[in-house]
Amino acid sequence: MPTPVLSPEAFQRRLLAWFDRHGRHDLPWQEERSPYRVWVSEIMLQQTQVATVIPYFERFMTRFPDVATLAEADQDDVLHLWTGLGYYARGRNLHKAAREIVERHAGELPLDLEALSALPGIGRSTAGAIIAQSSGRRAVILDGNVKRSLARLHAVEGWPGRTAVSRSLWALAEHYTPEERLVDYTQAMMDFGATLCRRGQPDCMACPFADVCVAHRRGEERRFPESKPRKALPTRTTRMLLLQDPEGRVLLEQRPSSGLWGGLWGLPQFDDIASLEAWLDSHAPDAELGRAWSPFIHVFSHFRLEITPQLAHCRGASAVDESRCWYDPGNPASIGLAAPVKSLLMALSPFSLEPPAS
Repeated sequence: MPTPVLSPEAFQRRLLAWFDRHGRHDLPWQEERSPYRVWVSEIMLQQTQVATVIPYFERFMTRFPDVATLAEADQDDVLHLWTGLGYYARGRNLHKAAREIVERHAGELPLDLEALSALPGIGRSTAGAIIAQSSGRRAVILDGNVKRSLARLHAVEGWPGRTAVSRSLWALAEHYTPEERLVDYTQAMMDFGATLCRRGQPDCMACPFADVCVAHRRGEERRFPESKPRKALPTRTTRMLLLQDPEGRVLLEQRPSSGLWGGLWGLPQFDDIASLEAWLDSHAPDAELGRAWSPFIHVFSHFRLEITPQLAHCRGASAVDESRCWYDPGNPASIGLAAPVKSLLMALSPFSLEPPAS
């Protein structure tokens, strides 16, 4: 472990004094700190900013107020409310975990680090946040905001994804975590990184640790934490078929439960125009191709997808099985949609496809 810059008591005193004046105290999941509400908020907040999460959280709580309601729901209902929030594996894992909680833990979220970490989508830091935020018991967190703050404070060299670097940051997080005021302390650590020790523009002039921060003393705040070594993102191409029937409905297919956009509903996809036309000959022989829209890029963490939307119209809606449906943009069904698919459907219709407020 790098040499701590402060004693635990001095660190906690500075951090909590800052939090009492400048921290976030009125977030919706702070109104009732039940394990369930804290869990849902922590999953939504993974790789997503607070301002984005708030309306999704409120809609989710209205529809799924407890673990049992979430466990009983269809995956489509869950992903429908997740549409637009991104990183859809989080929504699928939340649903899977709810069913495991009902089956294995009598419907009660276990407030034990090992049991929590065994549930789908819950890692060590998320489990610690759930325990500390909902029960006030001592548990250590190390999310992205905390990693950044501790890496700068001690000028920890290396990418935090490397085992040795991660081990050093966990040791520092353990060193500073108090025995009391755990609810405030864990929220303070997350708020500090999100609002003050920001990734691009840290506000060092307002920082309570500016006098002891090693990165600040060196003038190297933006160098820490080190980024993951980058590789050039490959580009893949696909054609998405916008097949409309005479009523303006669009044919959708449900994606496999795992993989890209797992479990979501999307447009039929093809490698090239020849395979698209062959599919139409087989599934909608009366269809007529329309124009292709301009390609656009959708970026994933590991590749770029160039999407070319292809319009087509058929004279009548053919029968569909459970893996396909005719989707009416004017009267949208409660199903989860891949983000670019939702954008394309909205371009076809003047109606909003946003999840209802209640």
